[in-house]
Amino acid sequence: MIHKIYIPGDAAAVSLGADRVAVAVAQEAEKRGIRIELVRNGSRGLFWLEPLVEVAAASGRMAYGPVQTQDVAGLFDADFLNGGSHSLALGPIEELPYLKAQQRLTFARVGITDPVSLDDYLAHEGYRGLKNALAMSGADIVKQVTDSGLRGRGGAAFPTGIKWNTVLNTPSEQKYIICNADEGDSGTYSDRMVMEGDPFVLIEGMTIAGIAVGATQGYIYLRVEYPHAHKALNAAISKAYEAGYLGNNILGSGKKFDLEVRLGAGAYICGEETSLMESIEGKRGLVRFKPPLPAISGLFGKPTIVNNVISLASVPIILDKGGNYYRDYGMGRSRGTLPLQLAGNIKHPGLVEIAFGMTLRELLYDFGGGSATGRPIKAVQVGGPLGAFLPESQFDTPLDYEAFAAVWAVLGHGGVVAFDDTVDMAEMARYSMEFCKIESCGKCTPCRIGSTRGIEVISDIIEGRNLAKNVPLLRDLCNTLLNGSLCALGGMTPYPVLSALNHFPEDFGIADQADAA
Repeated sequence: MIHKIYIPGDAAAVSLGADRVAVAVAQEAEKRGIRIELVRNGSRGLFWLEPLVEVAAASGRMAYGPVQTQDVAGLFDADFLNGGSHSLALGPIEELPYLKAQQRLTFARVGITDPVSLDDYLAHEGYRGLKNALAMSGADIVKQVTDSGLRGRGGAAFPTGIKWNTVLNTPSEQKYIICNADEGDSGTYSDRMVMEGDPFVLIEGMTIAGIAVGATQGYIYLRVEYPHAHKALNAAISKAYEAGYLGNNILGSGKKFDLEVRLGAGAYICGEETSLMESIEGKRGLVRFKPPLPAISGLFGKPTIVNNVISLASVPIILDKGGNYYRDYGMGRSRGTLPLQLAGNIKHPGLVEIAFGMTLRELLYDFGGGSATGRPIKAVQVGGPLGAFLPESQFDTPLDYEAFAAVWAVLGHGGVVAFDDTVDMAEMARYSMEFCKIESCGKCTPCRIGSTRGIEVISDIIEGRNLAKNVPLLRDLCNTLLNGSLCALGGMTPYPVLSALNHFPEDFGIADQADAA
């Protein structure tokens, strides 16, 4: 009998010792003469339990964690290969409340399959969306995406179907599909988890996009700091070519789509779509003026779809089950699911894919378990380093694009970073300005000069120097950044700065909000 054991090869699990545990399990099995099949799956996203080891027992997949090398012999002694009792036993993996309460559509296979096994992917409903797409016209594919209500999961939340329709209806002898995989926001990792844990779903989504709009070349612009994702993507792309899912004659349809990975330039600004295209073209990553929009004149001056990983990885299930199926999840104009990433001072950090509509408080406490320190959560930054800080009074805001906009906040890429009551929000505001200064491409004056002056003004406020002058000056400077910057880096830096000033004036040495105004 061969026992099947799953140990994640995801970068997060590896950083917590998963490779060492995998070696220890293989060695212990050999020593005991036990035959095993070791699968390096993607992480389930329950990071406080990593390395998480699963075994395929008669009753289903049983989980043990967090497992370290010194635990391995004891697990074998406890007959964990057959679901035996042990202090690290968690029971059936699918019954864990953190997972059971989720609605995993985009992440349906992550943690379940061998990420680079095409057979596994096909056995778990993979490539059904592409097969449906090959039998449809481009306009019908775009209609399904439009009907689904899918919006860009990279931050801007622009309706995906509108972008695709523009490219479809722009005549050109050459069109491109670009996946923005330059995941640079602090506290975000959902893109990485998809690419490491289910790379075929991204490849399938990009292929469907290409067929829909008549694009024959795709590029995955990958964050250079993601070597595990780079390896998984290249392995999956190679297998897709071998099996006829990429190339000149996809599944005998006569349709063509080629795909390759391009490594990023190590600059945060290259996560902005026009700067990204400059980088792919071999130039310095500088933001372009718009118009023209990339959908009309993008990469090499041709019509180009630029979507992020989660957007494109959501497409296969839409083409498999239909736009209405996906649209039935969510609320208002926020349809489908959003993979939320819990990080910072949180007891249970990890990935939560859930339909839009749950409140931030439910996410922080029902899934996150409150702060890791046990102290009150004072503030939460949602949407990366350019997202607003939300105070406890706004924790009941639904996770919905419009609901967040109503409180002058952004959902962005779904990163959620928690801070307990020991955080100094004035220092966080200064850090936001410093981040803007360091990462600015320098092309526009508000961002290039404004961020430098912003650091100086916030420092003066923190030191208590001339508040009557400097607080209005900081607000005026933020208004210039907000309205005069060429891209979202400068344009959104005021969100964390002003939200910190508005909600936590005491951290700036200001007596009350009236003075902060």
